[in-house]
Amino acid sequence: MRILAFDALRAVDERDAYANLVLPPLLRAAREKGGFDARDAALATELVYGTLRRQGTYDAVIAECADRPLREVDPPVLDVLSLGAHQLLGTRIPSHAAVSSTVELARVVLGDGRAKFVNAVLRRIARHDLDGWLDLVAPPYDEDPEDHLAVVHAHPRWVVSALWDALGGGRGGIEELLAADNERPAVTLAARPGRSTAAELRGTLDREGQEAEPGRWSPYAVRLTEGGEPGALDAVREGRAGVQDEGSQLVALALAAAPLDGPDRLWLDGCAGPGGKAALLAGLAAERGAALLAAEKQPHRAGLVAAALAGNPGPALTVAADGTRPAWRPGTFDRVLVDVPCTGLGALRRRPEARWRRRPEDLEGFGPLQRGLLGTALASVRPGGVVGYATCSPHLAETRAVVDDAVRRHGAVEHVDARPLLPGVPHLGDGPDVQLWPHLHGTDAMYLALLRRTA
Repeated sequence: MRILAFDALRAVDERDAYANLVLPPLLRAAREKGGFDARDAALATELVYGTLRRQGTYDAVIAECADRPLREVDPPVLDVLSLGAHQLLGTRIPSHAAVSSTVELARVVLGDGRAKFVNAVLRRIARHDLDGWLDLVAPPYDEDPEDHLAVVHAHPRWVVSALWDALGGGRGGIEELLAADNERPAVTLAARPGRSTAAELRGTLDREGQEAEPGRWSPYAVRLTEGGEPGALDAVREGRAGVQDEGSQLVALALAAAPLDGPDRLWLDGCAGPGGKAALLAGLAAERGAALLAAEKQPHRAGLVAAALAGNPGPALTVAADGTRPAWRPGTFDRVLVDVPCTGLGALRRRPEARWRRRPEDLEGFGPLQRGLLGTALASVRPGGVVGYATCSPHLAETRAVVDDAVRRHGAVEHVDARPLLPGVPHLGDGPDVQLWPHLHGTDAMYLALLRRTA
């Protein structure tokens, strides 16, 4: 299982792959070979995700214990050291077992010479627990709050700063948020309207021996209490449900519930890939006799959207189209959703490697695209219709700044208060837009602004 974890980390490092895409096929292949049970899969998963989440902290510890700068340590060696550091500092595996098993891994994948280096470093790491090392490698909070939080909670400093600005408040809130980012989230499913209900879905899961519970906020949400492989579930394979964070479900539900002036016949998802929100919106539209057009620029992602919409009880069409260069006439739609590409800082629980991969300059690339997509959405909706601007990032440059620019540029636009459209959801701030948070809502940090075109 440690070799499997090492292979996953190398794929993330070498190919810029995402662990949630790399790990499942590796686990399936291991099971097919035999001798690999659910406990092995759980440990391998913990080793991969735990190591990625705490990479920055472990780098600081390894730097204290190595006899050379980290930049001079080969990446495969650093991956093995990080796996060992996580076993020593982030799990209940006994120290002797963590060291011996990691050194054996090093012999297999790196050779005897580098295994000796791994052994020496890990024995130094084993001298302290995580709290002891944090006392040694993290600067005092009073001297440098952001750097202290960055090391203790394993986030790049610029991410800590951005999240703190978006969250506001004092030390307690940001520490709770950063800690929540380091917790593995439950797998959440969305029962697709017209094809299943949450109650039916829980019944199906119970018959398959999968423990589940209702979601906290969405009436379509079902949470798997013991993890597992959602892609192997009958309801997911048959398209009656899909894997979807509850925050994403709430975004779609709020747009669908927003009051309109005039008819409610035609909806648009302008950035539909990979199809989760489109499937939920299509089911909701069908219940009202409305139709959905789902547009996605990338053809392969458009194919995923089409698969998600297959079996929808009402009319739903997928097109491969650039949302900034619409293939439809202005003023066509009654409701429009644009869940725009972004840095993904709101989904660090699910994609822990993204925190180390993103850079502040990425914001410069996303900004014009986000403004272009929102501008097209506002042009695509008719007067009296509503646009939902959503992003899985709480960064102010990707949320309020984009929306404020759009309102200034387009003029004939007014905010719709999104908070009443999420009944029962607490801690929604002063409005009119909504920012969800992992530590407050148990969801990804989804942002939603609703805008009505007035003329």
